[in-house]
Order: sequence, then C-alpha cells, then structure tokens
Amino acid sequence: MSAVAKRTVSLPSDQAAFIDAKVQSGDYASASEVVRAGLRALKERDEAVERWLRGKIAMSYDAMQADPSRAISIDDVFASVRAYHSKCR
Repeated sequence: MSAVAKRTVSLPSDQAAFIDAKVQSGDYASASEVVRAGLRALKERDEAVERWLRGKIAMSYDAMQADPSRAISIDDVFASVRAYHSKCR
C-alpha cells in the first residue's frame, strides 16, 4: 500500500453505526478498512460512469450532431412515456 495520509471525518450516526457493524461482524478489521472499501467502490462507480459517458453518450451526441434529423421531439417522447405508463396501470 502507498503512504498513508490521515484524515479526520465527521459522519452521521447511521453511517458511523454501519461502519461499526461491519467491523463488529468481522467483515473488516477496522473502520479504516471499511472506509477504504467504500472509497474503492465509489472510484469504480465513477470510472464506470465515465466510461459510459465517453462511450455511449459521446457517441450518441456525435451522431446527433452529424444527423440532427435523428432527433425525437419532446412532445413525442412524453407521449410515448404516457402511453407506456397507461399500459402499466
């Protein structure tokens, strides 16, 4: 592991209790391990969102810029959503 940098954080009681429960259950050896696991998960999620944005969303944006006729009007989108939800009731 790289050099350790200490931080002091304040948490709401429910989050502190969650960390304590993870340590008490034996899932983690310390509160620091719980926080590190949470930060790793957050980093992985952020990276997944970034990949999605750069891959799917950027490609869609570029395609719309190249051919604006592909666009669907907002009225058509809402009509489609309303029709879908009326079927689900």
